[in-house]
Amino acid sequence: MQIKKTDNDIYDINALLDEALGKEGTQERERNREKAWEEYNAKILLDARKNAKLTQEELAKRIGTDKSYISRIERGLIVPTVATLYKIAAAMGMTVELRPI
Repeated sequence: MQIKKTDNDIYDINALLDEALGKEGTQERERNREKAWEEYNAKILLDARKNAKLTQEELAKRIGTDKSYISRIERGLIVPTVATLYKIAAAMGMTVELRPI
């Protein structure tokens, strides 16, 4: 990625983002946005599991799956269904809240 300098160490951040992620409004940019959300949500689940002091194996057992499934979720490789997300939250002693933004 080439940094586009505009004036006296001022950089065009929008140009940097367009170059790295695709121009706003394009399918490429939307795919990158979705990937970022998947990785963000995966990190939230990983942190929540660790805060609950559960191993991947323990969490998997509680929701009736295997450790590799939990690992794939936490690495952002797969996105759990809403039903599975509720099971994961309940297994960690948490709830999922849906509210208007």
